[in-house]
Amino acid sequence: MSKQVIIPEGTSKPLAPYVPATKADNIVYVSGTLPFNENNDVVHVGDAAAQTRHVLTTIKNVIQTAGGDMDDVTFNSIFVKDWADYDAVNQVYAEFFPNEKPARFCIQCGLVKPDALVEIASIAHIG
Repeated sequence: MSKQVIIPEGTSKPLAPYVPATKADNIVYVSGTLPFNENNDVVHVGDAAAQTRHVLTTIKNVIQTAGGDMDDVTFNSIFVKDWADYDAVNQVYAEFFPNEKPARFCIQCGLVKPDALVEIASIAHIG
């Protein structure tokens, strides 16, 4: 099995011992991605749609760095802080996956920083 760490240019230092993604045999496993800026501060506080857009743009950058695109995403794990944000998350999510939708699940839970409203982890099959 070939294994490659994926760290896009300009990525901030993670809060814990992990990398943005790992590519193994053309499968990209994207770590849980939060709406953080380069200093690991939460962006777009209080705006679930903007946070979701930031998270999915970050994931898109990771997958492109690995040689793929969002059409290669086959599975997403979505974590929301509050079900009240579910519709806003889905509206933005649909923009990033306009064609065939990946499989996914969504749960409500606490996130690592109180101002974070959404976190998404992805799996993509490239090539």
